[in-house]
Amino acid sequence: MEKYNWHYVDFLIITGDAYVDHPSFGSAIISRLLEKMGFKVGIIAQPDWHNPVDFTRLGRPRYACLVTAGNLDSMVSNFTGNRNRRRKDMYSPGGAPGKRPDRATIVYCNRIREAWQGVPLIIGGIEASLRRLAHYDYWDNRVRRSILLDSRADLLVYGMGEKQIEEIARRLARGETIGELRDIAGTVYAVGEKPTGGAVYLPGFDEVNSNKLKYAEAFRLAYGEQDPYRGRTLVQSHGLQYVVQNPPAKPLTTEEMDAVYELPFMRTYHPVYAKHNGIPALEEVRFSITAQRGCFGGCAFCALHFHQGCIIQARSHDSILGEARLLTELPDFKGIIHDVGGPTANFRIPACKAQLKRGTCPDRHCLAPDKCKNVAVDHSDLIGLLQKMRSLPGVKKVFLRSGLRFDYLLYEKNPEVLREICKYHISGQLKVAPEHVSPKVLKIMRKPGHDIYRRFTEKYSEINRRLGKKQYLVPYFIASHPGCTLKDAVELAEYIRDMGYNPEQVQDFTPTPGSLSTCIYYTGIDPLTGQKVYVPRSPKERKMQRALLQYRNPKNRGLVKEALKKAGREDLIGKGPKCLVR
Repeated sequence: MEKYNWHYVDFLIITGDAYVDHPSFGSAIISRLLEKMGFKVGIIAQPDWHNPVDFTRLGRPRYACLVTAGNLDSMVSNFTGNRNRRRKDMYSPGGAPGKRPDRATIVYCNRIREAWQGVPLIIGGIEASLRRLAHYDYWDNRVRRSILLDSRADLLVYGMGEKQIEEIARRLARGETIGELRDIAGTVYAVGEKPTGGAVYLPGFDEVNSNKLKYAEAFRLAYGEQDPYRGRTLVQSHGLQYVVQNPPAKPLTTEEMDAVYELPFMRTYHPVYAKHNGIPALEEVRFSITAQRGCFGGCAFCALHFHQGCIIQARSHDSILGEARLLTELPDFKGIIHDVGGPTANFRIPACKAQLKRGTCPDRHCLAPDKCKNVAVDHSDLIGLLQKMRSLPGVKKVFLRSGLRFDYLLYEKNPEVLREICKYHISGQLKVAPEHVSPKVLKIMRKPGHDIYRRFTEKYSEINRRLGKKQYLVPYFIASHPGCTLKDAVELAEYIRDMGYNPEQVQDFTPTPGSLSTCIYYTGIDPLTGQKVYVPRSPKERKMQRALLQYRNPKNRGLVKEALKKAGREDLIGKGPKCLVR
């Protein structure tokens, strides 16, 4: 500020992540966007939250404070799926834990309120986005109010946020008050009187807090309105206040996406972190490129439906190639682009053309339990992009690591697509996510049947055999997902045994805000079907299910034996070739 002779900042961004000026970090995108609009922007990264002093270093902002917990929900950053405190924070200097508080959005906002009365306070990021309505919190094991109320913020931005922030900034600069910003798509606000009009009224906080059927009903109603074209306003009472969610913001056009990712990022962490060996999370994305947003996969355990949405938003080839050229100019670039993609690497086009006119279907998923006949399966744009990228001077390899939807690949009629990917764009291992083998568990997960995965593995193996390549599939599996009994976990363990696979990592299902699976975990009800679902909640059963998937680990022997006995599968204990444990 002294260097530029600034006496104030227009917007002050408070973030729970270390400051990394890279397009994979939300605060970097928002700050660069505001800068492009001509605003003075200050960033305070990972402030000391024990008192308000650290929040005042850049002075009171002219227009508003923008607060985010960071790229992850702070409870996910700080705790494992078994509620143990994490030993490492990938978004902190050197991976050191303890740099952000639990429930960072709430803590930061309350410190700002102590420092400055009346400053407009706007919250956003994944934590605010997925906690915008009354929600079940796994770490407290109870239903919590909208984070808008607990943080005492004036406005909540949900989703990716660029359109919302642009409109908010323009209107505040024109002299409108924060209280007048009540009509911006992709935002949430609170009022003291019940709104009137064509809104969808959800069961209130008191109802969902005391009645799990009401919680499931509220989730079902909200789930059906998360579409930018047909979504309606949601209203949920919280005592004497009403939380109002405007419909989602429209998807970014290709031109708008290009403009966001072509902002002048430094593409590295702030120099102050050099003495800590940098920020670990940056290493995962430094030589990767975000090519698209959104996902129409519809997995129940994923909260993208409530955040990025289901409609694909893609950058142009020219924009992506321009970023690839930038990577080749970085001093430590070795010629390998580690990833090109988004939530799903091979979703480059909308699921169907109708989505861009009327939105997504309110009563069905695109790919599960079966592929909708209207889904367009077309990898030609992706393959064309990859061909251009690997021909750039200075680029030796371009890999796809952010997850390929194997069923979508299997449905592709052009046999050259998978062959091309196997030949040029896999680094010896292809990560895919079948998640389970049990038909009833996969149905609850909204994943395709196991036969689809089996057919894909056969096709993948055959193509690599013809290419003369030894490239392996690395499948991801989830333990303790709603609907999964010990018998289902044993069935998955048997499959792992038969495929000769020894998974080093198994993901325990963690009920995070915003996902369909979290609603099922809390209520024991699938809100979209009304059916009751078995939920493995006890810590002991969760440990047994995980141990079954890693039965080869000697440390798990006792748990595996106990689980097999409890599941009535003592036939798998012994010396036979099919036994899981001696």
